[in-house]
Amino acid sequence: MTTPDPSRASTAPPPPPPPADLRFEAKDAANRLAGITVRTVVRRLPAAVWWTLRMAWRVDRRAVLLLGVCQLVAGASQAVLLAATARAMRPLLGGADAASRIEAALPALAVVVGAAAVARVFTVLGSYASGRVTPLLVSQADTRFVETVCRAEMTAMEEPGFHDEKTAAKAGVQRTANLVTDVQRCMSALLQMTGAMGALTMLHPVLLPLVALAIVPAGVGEILSARISYQTHYLNLADENVRHMVRWWATVPKHAAEVRANGMTDYVRFWYASISRRMDARTIAAAPRKARAVLAAAAVGGVFQVLIWSALAYLATHGHLGLAVAATAIVGLKAVLASLGTAVTYAANILNTGMYLDDLRTFLRRAERAARQRGTRTPQAPATVRVDGVSYTYPAKDRPALDGLSLTLERGEVVAVVGANGAGKSTLMNLITAVTLPDKGRVLWDGVDTRDLDADAAWRHTGVVTQDFAKWPLRARENVTQGQPRTHHDGPVWEAVDQVGLREAIEDLPHGLDTLLAREWFGGAELSGGQWQRFACARALYRKPAVLILDEPTSQLDARGEHQIFTALKAMSHDRITVIVTHRLDNTRLADRVLVLDHGRIAEHGTFDTLRDTPGSLFAEMYALSQDR
Repeated sequence: MTTPDPSRASTAPPPPPPPADLRFEAKDAANRLAGITVRTVVRRLPAAVWWTLRMAWRVDRRAVLLLGVCQLVAGASQAVLLAATARAMRPLLGGADAASRIEAALPALAVVVGAAAVARVFTVLGSYASGRVTPLLVSQADTRFVETVCRAEMTAMEEPGFHDEKTAAKAGVQRTANLVTDVQRCMSALLQMTGAMGALTMLHPVLLPLVALAIVPAGVGEILSARISYQTHYLNLADENVRHMVRWWATVPKHAAEVRANGMTDYVRFWYASISRRMDARTIAAAPRKARAVLAAAAVGGVFQVLIWSALAYLATHGHLGLAVAATAIVGLKAVLASLGTAVTYAANILNTGMYLDDLRTFLRRAERAARQRGTRTPQAPATVRVDGVSYTYPAKDRPALDGLSLTLERGEVVAVVGANGAGKSTLMNLITAVTLPDKGRVLWDGVDTRDLDADAAWRHTGVVTQDFAKWPLRARENVTQGQPRTHHDGPVWEAVDQVGLREAIEDLPHGLDTLLAREWFGGAELSGGQWQRFACARALYRKPAVLILDEPTSQLDARGEHQIFTALKAMSHDRITVIVTHRLDNTRLADRVLVLDHGRIAEHGTFDTLRDTPGSLFAEMYALSQDR
C-alpha cells in the first residue's frame, strides 16, 4: 500500500464556514404563546384591547370617541337589519299576490336598506378614525422606545440580554401599526355578531347555543396558528438581527472598499444567503404545522356548522319555525358565522400582536428601571473634579476596569492619560464626565458627588471626543452645533471650525455649512476620515465645556492638522479642565502632567520629561517602543 504524497494533496481552500446558529438570549427568552389556551385568550384579550384603547385615548381622544360610536352604530344597524328582514319575510312569503306582498314588505325593506347604508357609512367612518389613530400610536411607541433607551444608564447597555431584548422590542414597535386596525375590526365583528345573535335568540332560543359552539374550534385553530408563528419569530429573532447588520455592511459605501479589496464579496453574499435560507427553512417547516392546525379546526367547525343547519332544518320542517322566520334565521346565521370568522381571526391577530407588545413593554420596564436614578442638583461649571477611590466593574466581568483609583483635576490644567489597551482609560473618562457612576468610591464636582447631580444639567458642562466618533447625517452646521445653537448667526460655528482647520474644507462643499454630510442621500457630500475627526473636535470645542475630554482626538489627522488641534487646545485650556487620552506619547509634551494607567490604577504620574527620563519607568519603556519604528 502506497503512502499518499502530501505534495500532491489538493490545494483547494476549504469552503467558507456557515454563520453561527444564534439564539435569542434575553433573561426571559421563552415563547410566550407556548401552552396558551382558549381560557388564556379570553382572559388576555380584553387586557390587550384595553391597553390599546388607553394608548389610543392618549394620542387622539376625538378619533377614539368617533371609532367607538361607529362601532356601536354599526353593530346596532346589524341587529335592526335582521329584525327588519324578519318583518319583510312574513309578507313576502305569505299567500297574497306578488304586488300585495311587495307592497306590504316595502316599509321593512326600506328599513333594511337604511340599516345597511348606515352600517356602511359608519364602518367607513370607523376606518377613517382608525387611520387617524394608527400613525400617532406607532410614533408614540417608537418615540417612547427611543427616549427610554437614551435615558438608560450606560451600565445597563453592558448587561447580558439588553440588546437581545431591545431587538425583540423593535418588533413590538413595528407591530403596533396593526394593533388599532385589528382591534377595530375585531370589535366591529363582535358587535355585529352580538346584534345578529340577539336577533336569532328572539327567533328561537336554541339557535344561540348552537352558534356559540362554532366559536370554539375556530378559536382553537387560530390560537394554535399564532403559537406556531410566534415560535418561528422567536427562533429567527437573532438571525434577523445579524442579517440586518450584514445587509448594511454589504450595501453602504462606508465599507465598500474593504469588502471588495479584501475579496469578501462572495463570502458576504454567502453569509447573507445562508442566514436567509436558515430563516426560510424555519418558516417553511412551520407552515405544515399551521396548516394541520387550521384544517383540523376547520373540520371540527364544519361538523358544528352541519349541526347548526340540521337543527335549523329540523325546526323548520317540524313546525317550530315559520317559513319567514326560517328564512330570516338563514340570513342571520350566515351573518353570525361571517362575523364570527372575522372576530376570531382578528382576535388571534390581537393576541399575537400582544405578545410582541409584551416584548416591548418588558424591555421598556427594564430600560426604565435602568434609567438615570440620580439627584436633582444643578451644578455650576466645575473648577475641580476629584476622583476618590473609585472602582468600576462592567457587568458580566470578573475583573474591575478601575480599582481604587484617586486623582484630582483642576481648571486650567491639561492632563494626559496613557496606558495599554484595557488599562481603564475610557472608563475613567466616563466617570469623570458622569456618563457612568462608580461601583465604589466617589467622583466629586466641586465637592458634590456626581450621584447627586442632575445628569442632563451636568452634561451641559462637558464635551467629549471619542475614538469611535459619530458621523451624523446632518448638515455641516448641525455637525458642529449638534442641534444646540448658541446664537442666531454662525459666528461661534466658524470660530470652532477655524480652531480645527476646517474652514477651507467647508467652503469647498457645495452648499457650505448647509451641505448635508451624507453621500448616500441625494445632495449629500462625503468627507475624509481626517475631516470627520476635525468635525468631532469642532463640536466639542463649540460647546466651550468646563470639562473637555479628548480620546485619541488626532488619530486620523496629518502632522499639520494634529499640531493645529493641540495648539488650539493649549491656548484655550486656561478656563477648563482638559484631559487627553492618547497612544501618541509625543503629544503628551503639551500636558501639565501625565498619568500612566495600568490595570485600572495609576501606576505613574508626573511631567513628560520626568517620566521619560526615569530609568525603568513604564512610561519610559512605552516611549522607547514608540520611537523604535
